[in-house]
Order: sequence, then C-alpha cells, then structure tokens
Amino acid sequence: MKKYLIGLGVLGLLFSGCTQEQQNKISRGVQNWTGVNGVVDIYSGGKLMKRFIKIDKLTTATATDGTESRAYRYGYGYIDSNFNYKVDKDEKKVYFEISNYSTQYVFYENPTK
Repeated sequence: MKKYLIGLGVLGLLFSGCTQEQQNKISRGVQNWTGVNGVVDIYSGGKLMKRFIKIDKLTTATATDGTESRAYRYGYGYIDSNFNYKVDKDEKKVYFEISNYSTQYVFYENPTK
C-alpha cells in the first residue's frame, strides 16, 4: 500500500510539471481508453435534425500522408431517432461524418447516463 501511495505521489508531481496542452493530451488519452458516453446533436436552421448517442469520441480526419487535417470529423454511434438518449431496439450503430463547412453540431456527454 505504501509503495502504491508513493507511486501516485510521483505521478502527481510529474503531471503537475506538464504544460496545459500536455495535460489535455493525457486526459484525452485516458478518455480514449475508458470511453465517453458522448452525444452529437446536428442542427439545421436552429432545429435539432439528428442525434447520435453512445459515442466514444469524434476523430478529426487526416490526409492520407497523415500531416494535414481534413475538413470533417467522424465517429461511430447509435442513431437516436426519437431523441430520448436511449438505444431502442430499432436504433442501429452507424458510422457518421460531420463536415466543418455546412454542419452545425454540438458534442457533449450524455446527461442521463
């Protein structure tokens, strides 16, 4: 137990010495590993048009050579057809893409967990 506490203390000191950006990267890495119960709402004309639920993460697409970002994000989630934040028997898991140019969207953690 004592070694465990010392290890946690050392990790805490190392983490506090990181820049904010490094801390954010570490946090995103932990979230990628543990998962996030995310929701994406897609709007058109101020009206909610589509909702995807149970999304672990949105990924920014990169060019084939891996050096530049592309103008869309993608992910996997369930289509929430009736906007109730729950996966119903007729709602399937799908791949989706969101364009940076024409789509208004909000990504957030599911409030109903």
